[in-house]
Amino acid sequence: MNYCVLDRGDDISRELTVTFERLAAERGLRRDETAPDVVLSIGGDGTMLHAFHRFRSRIDDIAFVGIHTGHLGFYADWKPNEVEELVRLMCDGGGLKDRVVKYPLLKIEIDSDGGTDSYLALNEFTLKGADATLVAQLNINDMPFEMFRGDGICISTPSGSTAYNKSLNGALLHPSLDAFQIAEIASINNRVYRTVGSSLVLPKHHHCDIFPRKEQKLLITVDHLAIPYESVVSVRSTVSEQKVTFARYRPFPFWNRVKEAFVGDAVK
Repeated sequence: MNYCVLDRGDDISRELTVTFERLAAERGLRRDETAPDVVLSIGGDGTMLHAFHRFRSRIDDIAFVGIHTGHLGFYADWKPNEVEELVRLMCDGGGLKDRVVKYPLLKIEIDSDGGTDSYLALNEFTLKGADATLVAQLNINDMPFEMFRGDGICISTPSGSTAYNKSLNGALLHPSLDAFQIAEIASINNRVYRTVGSSLVLPKHHHCDIFPRKEQKLLITVDHLAIPYESVVSVRSTVSEQKVTFARYRPFPFWNRVKEAFVGDAVK
């Protein structure tokens, strides 16, 4: 099996990378920076986002696994003191076929005067005004739905629903659902601009189009990437036909992650 490691760059993560590579070499795993079977992220969820976008062109051929070196991450199953057990499981029998889960991704198509750009998001996509409030019409399945004015719009994947979307009071979606969620960022409601005010969950066969007011300077983010845009005609969001694959060498249910991250142990 070929692997590649991306770490956060802090001392703990770098030391853990050295430990993993030593143990992996002893068990016959091969480091491959260009065509790995498994990409190991050591750090936090931000490190996993960097790993995903680095290998964006090969997501159909690789699986990701994470070791968190800070607080518990939603994309990291393993703690630093479990690295030896992880290496053992990676080496023992059967390959990856029966040890993976696949989660939906968000596809974003941005049509501007300069052409059409396409992106994939693991967590979310946001659209904001760069120097003023965002004004945009939002259509669902080619039908006008609302006229938005406010700080911006966040569209997230199910696995990304626990990130920025949650801070906007969006719902938490199980990552096995083929859907995406639209959440408002500080919307303004008056007699001219009216929005539903709640997050919307759309299934795979639906799409959302955003038509910003002409000549707006926009800031678009795709996960950790920030991209300034001008002359945007429309932005379409759909559930991608591609999925991201995570190696699951042991069970770690999603709702357990939610409980550990946001609730903790019940107070008696």
